[in-house]
Amino acid sequence: MEAKMERIETNVVKFEVKVAAKEFQAALNKSYNKNAKNFNIPGFRKGKVPMAIVKQQYGIEVLLEDAVNFAIDASYPQLLNENKINPVDYPQIEVITAEEGKDFVYTAQITVYPEVKLGEYKGLKIEKPSYEVTEEDVNAKLKETQEKSSRVEVKEDGIIENGNIAIIDFKGFVDGVAFDGGEGSDYSLEIGSGSFIDTFETQLVGAKSGDNVEVNVTFPESYGKDELNGKDAKFEVTIKEVKSKELPELDDEFAKEVSEFDTLAQMKEDIVKTMTEENAAKVKNEYEDAVINAVVENATIEVPTIMIEKEIDIMVKNLETRLSQQGLTLEQYFQFTGTDAVKMREYMKENAERKVRTDLVLEAVEVAEKIEVSEEEIKVKAEEVAKMYAADDASMVDLLIKNQRVALEVDIKTGKSIDFLLENNKQ
Repeated sequence: MEAKMERIETNVVKFEVKVAAKEFQAALNKSYNKNAKNFNIPGFRKGKVPMAIVKQQYGIEVLLEDAVNFAIDASYPQLLNENKINPVDYPQIEVITAEEGKDFVYTAQITVYPEVKLGEYKGLKIEKPSYEVTEEDVNAKLKETQEKSSRVEVKEDGIIENGNIAIIDFKGFVDGVAFDGGEGSDYSLEIGSGSFIDTFETQLVGAKSGDNVEVNVTFPESYGKDELNGKDAKFEVTIKEVKSKELPELDDEFAKEVSEFDTLAQMKEDIVKTMTEENAAKVKNEYEDAVINAVVENATIEVPTIMIEKEIDIMVKNLETRLSQQGLTLEQYFQFTGTDAVKMREYMKENAERKVRTDLVLEAVEVAEKIEVSEEEIKVKAEEVAKMYAADDASMVDLLIKNQRVALEVDIKTGKSIDFLLENNKQ
């Protein structure tokens, strides 16, 4: 095999590959052996028609497709190995010459993994965030619990006030025409929750049960539906019932009802403890993100588009999985959100590129710092994964090590690279 390389772009190379006529003849013979059973010619048993007769009766073309594939399958891995090419995706193949008795020639355009030039990645002294649990935080948590424990009762006077719950029927119109999704019946709307657009909720304040109210609003420019973006709309609203929320007193009895504690003071202490732990986790995550982002920002990488698109494919697949768990399809999601596949992929693009850049930089740190993985670490990681699936027996661990070894190694190396960066970028 002979190959000439041409660099098309920073991360794209093109090879012209020549496979010797003798090797291509071997590929033709292999194609014949694969397809011999498909040729039926009078006077010959099925599968026993000589190759010369096949070519005479059907033409060499019937063998070319498989022969070409065999020749490429044999030469392409050799091409990658000899030229130390690490491809991102399948190559773009173009056959130039495929004839019996001649050299087989094809081109392979390959997108390769980009070179990562690490900038400063040690001694950056990234500032660690700090969060304190304030009295306001504790009171807000108590208020949230109090709201969840509230009783809802029908208001005797039926007059809507902020914080009330109005049971309404509504129908929306734009330019005098009812629009899809603008109608509801027996809808429970908490006034002041901001659930509805613009000033819809505030325009109901002061109205009472039995009233018919005209509400005028303007849809946001970026509402998500072309026919509604920035449009003025009128809603005909019928108020069917008004309810108020009765909040329990914040006292020891309340604490006993909603928690495992006997006093409100004990409940507050637990809230402080829980929020302090949550803040510690928040600090850890934000600090880790800040360090990684700084290292990524300092690195120089030209990310191939195909890598970003493949990451978007993964994100879309993950979204489909989450939706299916809720009994929804991607098409229904598009309807609910007023978007489509093209807009969604464009929206995901920035996060996908950031994810790809981060992964590439962490891999570069692994190489630069010679981060390795031991057999014991692989076993421990396999045990952790097995426990996640409630199957931590030895056979499952062995199966994971055998079938998912690469994934386990990648996960461990990534974690060790992040730990290295955190350790070497302390304040």
